[in-house]
Amino acid sequence: MTEPGTPPDAVEARPATGPTDDEWIEAFRAAVAAQRRIFSEHVGIVARTEYEGVGEGGDRTLTIDRLCEEAIFAELERVHQRGHEFTVVSEESGTVGFGSPAAELRVVVDPIDGSLNARRTIPCHSVSIAVATGDTMADVSFGYVYEFGAREEFIATRGGGATLDGEPITTPPGDGIEVVALEATKPERVLSAAQSLSGVAYRLRSPGSIAVSLCYVAGGRFDGMITTRNCRSVDAAAAQLVAREAGAALEFAGFELDEAPLDLAARYDVAAARTPADLATLRTAQDAVG
Repeated sequence: MTEPGTPPDAVEARPATGPTDDEWIEAFRAAVAAQRRIFSEHVGIVARTEYEGVGEGGDRTLTIDRLCEEAIFAELERVHQRGHEFTVVSEESGTVGFGSPAAELRVVVDPIDGSLNARRTIPCHSVSIAVATGDTMADVSFGYVYEFGAREEFIATRGGGATLDGEPITTPPGDGIEVVALEATKPERVLSAAQSLSGVAYRLRSPGSIAVSLCYVAGGRFDGMITTRNCRSVDAAAAQLVAREAGAALEFAGFELDEAPLDLAARYDVAAARTPADLATLRTAQDAVG
């Protein structure tokens, strides 16, 4: 496995059967290195609070969002130039073809998951990139999440397990709900969820990045997590594979995995926990939000 920032053209070109995991990792690490430079060039809240319209995902686009997406797209173009074709689903630009519009391979990108954190210089924010062989969450075959605050890299391959900085991670057995993460946390929504969790969970946390929360469940840092507002495919596609491959229980409310779409218009609640029993408890709290 190569180190972050290694030039992508150091990787041998391969035929259009699809990039290897190492090729994806090479590209994504190069993108992370570029994003670090972007953040270092935009220091402070004022510098990071510059907007450029509304992205395809429906949120206002920060300049740093656009720059980070461009950094990722530049690395994906390098992959494409080696003979690979795929379609990108990205929060800012929507659906973008790299080669044939009929390419079955999907790359689902959230350049900054936790944009509010990034804008307010709160360290916890991430880049989330998933590779899928079809159109649903069940089709995700490779997941990459890099958390910029802790500088941690989570990777998962379908059927191949999950890693944190190259070391395998396994969700530990559950022994009660001590720490629960809530995401998309407007106060009125948190109130309903918190009331449902009263006497059930010991502490609540709100990291501000759905991808990070899911990865933290995978590693046993959180006993579970729920969204209190519908999330998008770009928020969860990579990290849901990390969680599932580590052994966590996970659910997209109202959808089976092979029904939860990867397109940018899709919205769904996501919940994860160390055990199926704890997941059921957290889903009850999630449903209480309404």
